[in-house]
Amino acid sequence: INMRKMFGVGVVALSLAFAGSALAADGAAIYKAKCLACHGPEGAGTAMAPAQKGNAFIKDSKPEDIAAVIKNGREGAAKKYKNFVLAMPKQALTDDELKAVVDYLKSL
Repeated sequence: INMRKMFGVGVVALSLAFAGSALAADGAAIYKAKCLACHGPEGAGTAMAPAQKGNAFIKDSKPEDIAAVIKNGREGAAKKYKNFVLAMPKQALTDDELKAVVDYLKSL
């Protein structure tokens, strides 16, 4: 019976480890699907949008502030990077997706 408990604990621990990995993978996958076209591979930036990797706003801001920009976009007077023609469009993501993308951006 002791062995059975140990096996059960091991399965739960592995499940949690994979769940954590899946969240990180989801953030990267969502970034690739929604953000990469403008912000470039691994957040390197393009002629259309600024780099996310090494970006002071990403590095220094609270996750909820970054999520708000992703969710609400930035255009007109709220547009931070005036040297880029395009505004940051609103992104329709769930709270879990937003958290995953923000976690991914913070990891760059």
